[in-house]
Amino acid sequence: MKRIALVVSLAAAVGLMAISLGFAADKVKDIVDTAVAAGDFKTLATALKAADLVETLKGKGPFTVFAPTDAAFAKLPTGVLDDLLKPENKKKLADILTYHVVSGKVMAADVVKLTKAKTVEGTDVSIKVAGGKVTVNDAKVVKTDIACSNGVIHVLDTVLLPK
Repeated sequence: MKRIALVVSLAAAVGLMAISLGFAADKVKDIVDTAVAAGDFKTLATALKAADLVETLKGKGPFTVFAPTDAAFAKLPTGVLDDLLKPENKKKLADILTYHVVSGKVMAADVVKLTKAKTVEGTDVSIKVAGGKVTVNDAKVVKTDIACSNGVIHVLDTVLLPK
């Protein structure tokens, strides 16, 4: 009888562990779902959709995304964002958005060792560290290492514009 109780207890414990591990795995979302869930990236999500980049950033990756917040997009001159979201400007919008993406998963500890990084758009962003603060071009990195199932997000206070 004790053996049966022990086996049942062990089976229950293993089952609970498997369930909890399953839930833990489900909590790590891809880059797009993580950004949407955060609530500060509604404009970025809208732009990704307009540029047909949602499925790409939901893909396997890994990707490092320097993600501008809604407040960062609000700093753009009046009318610029509305213009970029028009279907006829899809390529220009995609170029701007892919300028925020680096191939691979580059955590903050590695970013601070770099002076530049090649973006998916094809050109480099400059990276500077001064006084414990990191900038990408002229944008301040305000939050780092938001882990995603297919990469990492670092949050920017300014939209990066390719030259």
